Amino acid sequence: MIIGRSERGKPPIEPVTLKILVAGGFGVGKTTLVGAVSEIRPLRTEELLTEAGRPVDDISGVEGKHTTTVAMDFGRITLREDLVLYLFGTPGQERFWFMWDELSEGALGAVVLADTRRLEDCFAAVDYFERRSIPFLVGVNCFEGAARYPAEAVRQALDLDDDVPLVVCDARDRESVKEVLVGVVQHALHHAADRRAAAIG
Repeated sequence: MIIGRSERGKPPIEPVTLKILVAGGFGVGKTTLVGAVSEIRPLRTEELLTEAGRPVDDISGVEGKHTTTVAMDFGRITLREDLVLYLFGTPGQERFWFMWDELSEGALGAVVLADTRRLEDCFAAVDYFERRSIPFLVGVNCFEGAARYPAEAVRQALDLDDDVPLVVCDARDRESVKEVLVGVVQHALHHAADRRAAAIG
């Protein structure tokens, strides 16, 4: 038997869809993060690293990496019945940064992944979102064998504003990534509410 609207007593829920970017340096775990939580098969635009790219692709610290994202990663996760996130992973290499403007169009917020072994690699992403007033959260991806630093030390090294959330995460772990995504949505919504209040006041 098909249950209609009148028998259920409420209309079907139309979920709110939000766009979240996942940015950071080359080899920091963006593709892994999107794949860890996506409920659809992630769209990936990866190509093999080649000898021709060796002069421009710095793989120090990520020598085991054999592919790179050349356009974007795309995934989707339903956080609640009424809230769906579309995740867009940005390319990490400087030669593909021209795509960031298009990918960031309409984004609610962003996750900037950081690797403490190559912290300077996420400076460009932090700067990009600060300049465009796109709210972001920094996720420190815990790699095996990497030194652990207090969150405050990482915050100071990145010169983050006090209101930018910083969390430790594991890009391979679904629950850890979900916490990161919930955090960036909450931060972005608070940021939007503060801007509205400032505009009214």
